[in-house]
Amino acid sequence: MTRNRPDDPGLRRYAVVETILAANIATGRLPEGFVLLEGPIAEALRTTRPPVQRALQNLQKRDLIQRFNGRGYLVGTNAGIEPVRDDIRTIPLDLPLSAEEALASRSSGERIFERVETDVAGCIIFGQYRIIEATLAEYFKVSRTVARDVLGRLEERGLVRKNQSSHWLAGPLTAHTIREHFAIRRLLEPPALAGAASQIDQETLETLRQRLIAQEQAIGSVRSGDLDDLDELFVETCMLPNPNQRLSALIRDNLLPVVASERLLRQLGLPDDTARITEQRLVVELLLRGAVDAAAAMFDRHLEAVMLRRIAQIKIVAVLPAPREVPTYLTLLDGQTAR
Repeated sequence: MTRNRPDDPGLRRYAVVETILAANIATGRLPEGFVLLEGPIAEALRTTRPPVQRALQNLQKRDLIQRFNGRGYLVGTNAGIEPVRDDIRTIPLDLPLSAEEALASRSSGERIFERVETDVAGCIIFGQYRIIEATLAEYFKVSRTVARDVLGRLEERGLVRKNQSSHWLAGPLTAHTIREHFAIRRLLEPPALAGAASQIDQETLETLRQRLIAQEQAIGSVRSGDLDDLDELFVETCMLPNPNQRLSALIRDNLLPVVASERLLRQLGLPDDTARITEQRLVVELLLRGAVDAAAAMFDRHLEAVMLRRIAQIKIVAVLPAPREVPTYLTLLDGQTAR
């Protein structure tokens, strides 16, 4: 990557990503028609997918990129642009100086991020915790800026949130919260799938079907990362082509805590939910046949089944003893215990 003139990317990762992509679109390093995909961008910029998602949404609002009948976004807004499917990881991107500095300032945060994520995930099944930013910084011997960035990344993953008093909170993760998130999923996602059906090309659907079949056949050796990638591909392929961008944004936002809860349960030693692979394949096959209403109904049943399996896992974990000791930067709020 090469340096460009300074530009203010803000302190949040999505703003840094947005600044970098916008700068490279302006200079032509990302030419008209270039296909922007979340995964490769996240790898190229050493970040996670949620900030990339938000950056792409912002670039679309700025009329720099557009949705099309395929995965990802196209650079430019002219109709009929031919997709350019190069790998962004092989392109020497221009990096605005302040964006480079913002990324560099996060290097010390990388050292502690996974530890903090594991600490938080291991506690929230037992209640609601407050995270004190200054105490977190002191605990890991880092600056407040680094601590704030780590918490911001956890917020992007849906694991922590800020309340109206600007206090950082995590949890509780309960059967009730799982039901709430899935109730929203069932309201939003089946209609989004039905609305997107006419925008999805058969080749893209068939590619997804083959990926799902391959995972079904390799069920004994499926990795968690493979399932995460498949879930994201399913959402991108079957729902996000919906022309209602506000609906797509709501779906993405609601999925963050859902994904976080699944990651938490895996960290606590529970097995992956591989049954969803077959259920998603059945939905895709109905879409391939043009049975849109049946596909939406099947997808709704799939969401209900995933919810029930997730709640069953929560109940298993609930019998585990609460941790005797937690890091000092995590404070259990009175009356918020999940017991």
